[in-house]
Amino acid sequence: MIRADTASADYRRARRRAFMRGVLSWFRRQDNALLAFDDVRRGIHAQAQREGGLREVAIDQIVGSVGRYRDFDRAFLPRQVQTRDRWESVDRAHLDHAELPPVDLYKIGETYFVKDGNHRVSVARERGQAFIDAHVIEVTAPAPVRSLEDLLDFIRDQDALSFYETTRISELRPDARIELTLPGQYEKLLEHISTHRWYLGIEAKREIPYSDAVASWYDRIYLPTVEAIRATGALRDFPHRTEADLYLWITEHHWYLHQEALPKGSDLKELVSEYAEEHSERRPNPLEAIARIGPLTAVRRRASPRRERSQ
Repeated sequence: MIRADTASADYRRARRRAFMRGVLSWFRRQDNALLAFDDVRRGIHAQAQREGGLREVAIDQIVGSVGRYRDFDRAFLPRQVQTRDRWESVDRAHLDHAELPPVDLYKIGETYFVKDGNHRVSVARERGQAFIDAHVIEVTAPAPVRSLEDLLDFIRDQDALSFYETTRISELRPDARIELTLPGQYEKLLEHISTHRWYLGIEAKREIPYSDAVASWYDRIYLPTVEAIRATGALRDFPHRTEADLYLWITEHHWYLHQEALPKGSDLKELVSEYAEEHSERRPNPLEAIARIGPLTAVRRRASPRRERSQ
C-alpha cells in the first residue's frame, strides 16, 4: 500500500511539472513536444539502419518517440491521463528495486528515439536517473547530427541536407562540419568542388571520381582556409557568421581580385587577416580603435578638425 501511495504521489508530481512546463512553453512560444521518429527520419532522409547492440544511453539524449510522442513532453513528463496506470506500475518496480528490461531505442547521430519503453524512460528521468540500459538500432543520416538543435536545423535547411547528401562529406571526413548562415550558398560550395575536380582531372589527365574530388577539396582547399581563419581569430570580426561563411567570402573575394588560386601557409593567414580587417561586421569599439592606432594619433585626429575650423 505504501508503494502504491508513493507511486501515485510521484505521478501527480510529474503531471504537475508537465503542466507547468506546458504553460511556460506557451508563454515563451517554444515547442515542448517530443519529436516523432518517422517525421524526423523522413525530414533528414535517414534510411539505412543496423544493430547497435546493448549500451548505456544518457537519458538527456532521448528526444523523441516512435509512437508515444503525444503522451509525453520533451522532458518525458506524462501529458495524458491514460499514461497513469503503466507509469505508476513502472515506478513501483523502481521502488521495489525490481530489475526492468532494457528499453529499445533508435539512434540518429547522437540523439535517440524510443521504440519501446517510453514509461520506463519517463520514470527513470523523473527519479533523477542519468543513464538507462538500451538495445540500440542505429539509423544512418547523411548529415552530422550531434544534438536536438542539429536535427531541427537540418529539417529546416534542406539546402544543407542536400549538400551533405550530394558530397557524402560526413562519410569521407567524419569530423567535417560545414554550416552556412545565408540561403543559396551551399550551391556555391558544390561549384567549388566541381571546379576543383576539373583542375584535378587536368593535372592527372583522367576523370576524377566525385568522392575523391570532395575529399581533396576539403583537405587542400577548405580545411587550410578554415585553419587560417582559426589561427588569426578572424571569426571574431563576424560574430553572427560561421567558418564556412568566411571561407566562401574570402575565396570569392580573392578570386575576384586576383583570378588565381588561394595562397598557402602564412600568405593565406595574411589574406584572411586583411579580409577580416577590411570587411569586419563588428561595431567599432573606441578602446580597441585607440589601442590599434595609438593614443597620441587618436588625440591628433580628434584635434585636427578644431585646428581646421580655427584657420
